[in-house]
Amino acid sequence: MQKVWIHLAPLLAMLIVAAAIDARQRRIPNWLTVAMMLCGLAQSFTASHLAGPTAASLGLLAGLALMLGQFALGGLGGGDVKLLMGVGTWVGPLPLLMIFMAASVAGLIIVLAQACWQGRMAALLRNSSVIAVNLAHLREIGVEHVSATGASCRSIDKPLPYAVVVLIGTMFVAAGPWFFGG
Repeated sequence: MQKVWIHLAPLLAMLIVAAAIDARQRRIPNWLTVAMMLCGLAQSFTASHLAGPTAASLGLLAGLALMLGQFALGGLGGGDVKLLMGVGTWVGPLPLLMIFMAASVAGLIIVLAQACWQGRMAALLRNSSVIAVNLAHLREIGVEHVSATGASCRSIDKPLPYAVVVLIGTMFVAAGPWFFGG
């Protein structure tokens, strides 16, 4: 397990920087996400890689595939997509899927806590229902309508910085015994 943390240290350092920038500016700079992808691909060719070249390439594609729908609907920005692609180059597709799921759960918990703290739980539930109904009828009403509805249904004061939950998800998955055999 200690070996995994040593090999993940550069990725975690980049995720910490991304989370700090995203928390302040609500954006993740291209220089950081591109560096993350290039370093992830480069490390895949080293003897102590977490994911070999094929897995790193598949991780990059998996990050794109997981985020493309949300990006197309305006649910998140391009930096968020590139961030997950960068993480995928370091860990490969299957650990990336676990990180994506853990980040989603962490994001849900944070948003629920934030909505409770701000006294906006009813608005969150109502707006989430409206968005779910719109998504269920995507073919009939179109992507533009769903995207506009999502933008108008903000239930919390500040959107959640995605890099923060990706950092949390990565640390959670890396700490578990399931990550590369423990």
